[in-house]
Amino acid sequence: MSDTTVLPQGAGYGVVVGIGLFFSAFMLCITAIQARYTAFSPKNSEEFTSASRSIKPGLIASGIVSAWTWAATLLQSSAVAYKFGISGPWWYGAGATVQILLFAMLAAKLKLNAPYAHTWLEIVEVRWGRVAHGVFMFFGLATNVIVSSMLILGGSATVTDLTGMSTIAACFLIPLGVAIYVVVGGMRSTLLCDYTHTTVLFAIILTFVFTVYATSDKIGSPRKMHELLSAASAANPVPGNAHGSYITMRSKNGLIFGVINIIGNFATVFQDQAYWQRAIASRPASTVKAYLLGGIAWFAIPFTFATTLGLAAVALRGDPEMKVLSAADVSAGLPAAAAAAALLGKGGAAALLVLLFLAVTSACSAELIAVSSILTYDVYKTYINPKATEEQILRVGHGAVAFYALVCGLCGVIFFYIGVSMGWLYTFMGVILGSGVAPIALCITWSKANKWGCIGGSVAGFVAGIVAWLVTTSTLNDGVINVVTSGGDFEMLAGNLASIGVGAIVATASSLIWPDNFDWETTRAINRPAPPPAEIVDEKGDDESDKQQHEVHVKGSVAGDSFDAREQEDELDPVALNKAFKFATWSSLGLFVILILIIPLPLFFSHHVYGIGGLTGWVAIGIAWTFLSAIAVVIYPLYESRHALIQIITGIYKDIFTKQSGKFVQTTPTSAA
Repeated sequence: MSDTTVLPQGAGYGVVVGIGLFFSAFMLCITAIQARYTAFSPKNSEEFTSASRSIKPGLIASGIVSAWTWAATLLQSSAVAYKFGISGPWWYGAGATVQILLFAMLAAKLKLNAPYAHTWLEIVEVRWGRVAHGVFMFFGLATNVIVSSMLILGGSATVTDLTGMSTIAACFLIPLGVAIYVVVGGMRSTLLCDYTHTTVLFAIILTFVFTVYATSDKIGSPRKMHELLSAASAANPVPGNAHGSYITMRSKNGLIFGVINIIGNFATVFQDQAYWQRAIASRPASTVKAYLLGGIAWFAIPFTFATTLGLAAVALRGDPEMKVLSAADVSAGLPAAAAAAALLGKGGAAALLVLLFLAVTSACSAELIAVSSILTYDVYKTYINPKATEEQILRVGHGAVAFYALVCGLCGVIFFYIGVSMGWLYTFMGVILGSGVAPIALCITWSKANKWGCIGGSVAGFVAGIVAWLVTTSTLNDGVINVVTSGGDFEMLAGNLASIGVGAIVATASSLIWPDNFDWETTRAINRPAPPPAEIVDEKGDDESDKQQHEVHVKGSVAGDSFDAREQEDELDPVALNKAFKFATWSSLGLFVILILIIPLPLFFSHHVYGIGGLTGWVAIGIAWTFLSAIAVVIYPLYESRHALIQIITGIYKDIFTKQSGKFVQTTPTSAA
């Protein structure tokens, strides 16, 4: 294959600018429809930042899948499959699924202990004061910056590799289109766009799967894949793998990556406002269900995609159409792009480009609205203007989205010029972020968590992680510390373990020795709305008042995902939320044990190399899981929103084909004059 790019440069600009603007226009239309035919308007700050806390579980699960599908989900998972074989996709998928599952516990506690909070940092500020607020805001914003930089780095590197488009231009243009629809539509617009992206994502992934394992003349079946991987193992044995094979779970470096992956992703889930934002936006009764469903569904994406294109990149080594990949290419996450181009030519390259762009922009939209919420409520409203009006809050929220879109581009350019790749940043994130994981979890869930112990644990873990990472790098590389030497498996493992370990030990030990006794009523009062006027008994009598309140309830129920104050109070019942927390605890811990211990470790210690039947079964499980995931996050959200869709279609029909107005009108009870 020549050094020329598979696609022309214009294709890169066409995808980045054209599709970006298309989705912006699409979301503008959706927002206009929402404002006319439902009870929701993005001109309301609650709707803009939290979608009125009314989203049902299917759409939240789809949003979780979309927000958690980074550039790294597609590119880094394929890169570790390329390096370690079939163990790479498993450790990537399982190692980044368990955090979403375990986050269901925090989501349940959020609804129980701070149901009206806008950000997790508001809880920290009310519980522990402004010193803690500042410390944990550093970790929160650092998480957003690192995640956003990985998105931009992975996306721009692949766009440049496939089309020759300027990397600098890609860094700034990728977040541009996203910022437009986020500013206009807010959180609900973001979730609807997430759903659209997720639908296309599964369609393209399944196309690649059936191409590789059914129709391609280069591979075309699991049997042929096994034959090519066996040949590759013989020609270039994988260090640390059983018999040097790509078709074994016995991979020492794969296991090391798994540990790094688990630690780093705990940091980016527990400290990323994007995931708290979805918990805040969801209906209280279904929050746990949404996170468990989203986590299980997401696993199929990196596992199946990497088992397809990551292994295909290994199998096609030596093929005339397959690009020769350097170590830098693998670190940048390019095996998937090379395999797609070798299998399907320009069509495969274009499909991967669209797939990657959708993954990057959907995750980027989650980061934009997350940072906007932090800057609005935890900086502007807390420190600058505590008495901010609705209009001022909304204006700051819009400005923060635009500001952070620019920051995303700048961060991508900075990391690009200093030679930091997406893969390097992915394994490094736990080193500086891991120390905050346990303290934040304790803050939200445990009344006895010690304030200064958790603050000290976060800071001490941060320092310990950096020191362990640098000392290990120096020791293993004869005192040479640079981007290349510091990115090794053991170097990153040491930093990750020290960071999360010290943070957890200090925070937990200090809380056991000097326990606090916090009253959660303080956090439950955060942003608690005043009782609605409907609760006032008027002169018309109880019967007529009840009838009017019933009309509001019915109208709100079919007007979209809305639900009234009475329903919200019912769903915030402490007994029900405690039951949800217990269910989340047992189910998420059970799934953690299955995915991280019961399935992979016996296979690791068995030294087993899969035969044709074993690889076929492995692939079949991935395909079946992908189909079930698509049903859960593509079909199910349509079903649960059927009443809202009927309401909207009816309104559009009235506007177009009848003389009646289809505009939604909220019925409100009248009070006594």
